[in-house]
Amino acid sequence: MSKFKKNKKKDAPGITTASLPDIVFMLLCFFMVVTKMRDADVKVRVRIPQATELQKLEKKSMVSHIFIGPPSPVYQAQFGSAPKIQLNDAFAKPEDIMQFVNVERSAINPERHNEMTCAMKIDGEVKMGLITDVKTELRKANFRRVSYLANKRAQ
Repeated sequence: MSKFKKNKKKDAPGITTASLPDIVFMLLCFFMVVTKMRDADVKVRVRIPQATELQKLEKKSMVSHIFIGPPSPVYQAQFGSAPKIQLNDAFAKPEDIMQFVNVERSAINPERHNEMTCAMKIDGEVKMGLITDVKTELRKANFRRVSYLANKRAQ
């Protein structure tokens, strides 16, 4: 005759970690989709003027930014305090805009070139001559859709 033995204490089953990599991967994908990386490090000081009639830009992936304003205090010793043009992460001259437009266009499908917009973020104190030079170069590059960024004026 055999006797049934009682086991000592029965241990609780361990917590399974099989789904842990899946959870980490889902969180990683979520933050990659939600987070927007800064396109360019702004090296010019821009105090945006105020306006009353504003429209929101559509298709932000099709927008190229040009910043115009005096260099930030960090760069004033090297570049002076006169207003400068910034294309992506570098200071540029109006003559460099044609190359900038070509690089921006090469990154997208040729059928969508007409949908591209140039958003100009300009300091309120910049003289119109520099802005006219930029607009002339954009016309030469056949870049017709230009918008000016502004803040909504409180009424």
